[in-house]
Amino acid sequence: MRNHTALTTFILLGLTEDPQLQILIFIFLLVTYMLSVIGNLTIICLTVVNSHLKTAMYFFLQNFSLLEISFTSACIPRFLYSISTGDRTITYNACMSQLFFTYLFAITEFFLLVTMSYDRYVAICKPLHYITIMNHRACKKFILACWVTTLLILLPPLSLGLELEFCDSVIDHFVCDANPLLKISCTDTWFIQQMVIACSVVIFIMTLVCVLLSYVYIIRTILGFSSVQQRKKAFSTCSSHIIVVSITYGSCIFVYIKPSTKDEMSINKGVSILITSISPMLNPFIYTLRNKQVKQAFGDLIRRIIFLSKH
Repeated sequence: MRNHTALTTFILLGLTEDPQLQILIFIFLLVTYMLSVIGNLTIICLTVVNSHLKTAMYFFLQNFSLLEISFTSACIPRFLYSISTGDRTITYNACMSQLFFTYLFAITEFFLLVTMSYDRYVAICKPLHYITIMNHRACKKFILACWVTTLLILLPPLSLGLELEFCDSVIDHFVCDANPLLKISCTDTWFIQQMVIACSVVIFIMTLVCVLLSYVYIIRTILGFSSVQQRKKAFSTCSSHIIVVSITYGSCIFVYIKPSTKDEMSINKGVSILITSISPMLNPFIYTLRNKQVKQAFGDLIRRIIFLSKH
């Protein structure tokens, strides 16, 4: 990436200057990162090796887990390195790369959540046509559409951001994020700020409306079931997705839609920790504990590993 300024490095302030608190943060983030990677890799392995987890729902879950690993890996390891070594510097190119990949994976997740809600809509509202509509070829097209749409939204503001000049090298965050970078720019950032806000609104509101519409039809269909057992079974297939959607939208809308002032930056850092470390860690547990097929597949995998270890 081409650097248009005299600055070749930035300094990431991180979360705190307190050494003891930094140790606690390091341990906490290391544990959550390891659990996140292990948990999401487990889901990927289960959906690959288990023949009962070959439907569209689990194909999307597999891709979602891969995105979660990629997203948290774009942020947390660099911050862990910074805490452990005390080196808070990051090169311009590394900073812009982190910015790009963090937003790429995060935005793609939103569109994938919409796709997953549509999958649940088809499964519950159009069960007889589910296999035809959500065939493997269609699923691949949905995934491709998520990535392409993300790039089309992300590239215009990012290309403008690469033209910015910076007066200061200190970024008040633990990762390279858009808002802190815009604050230290010498260039007039009004237009790019409006573009970032507009893109955020388009991504969050548009995808949220799609998710809500899917669930309006899903709930209406479920309430029409005559059997209580059918209703419980239908709701149980959606519960994990609803919890993940609530966590993702609730935290992200606070950070990226709500205008950030200097006094609110520390709060935004805390919410960013939730997004980048805790949320990716929780998602595998949410899907595993609330899904009988995943729990059964996990049990089968453990028994297979124990059997192979004995022989």
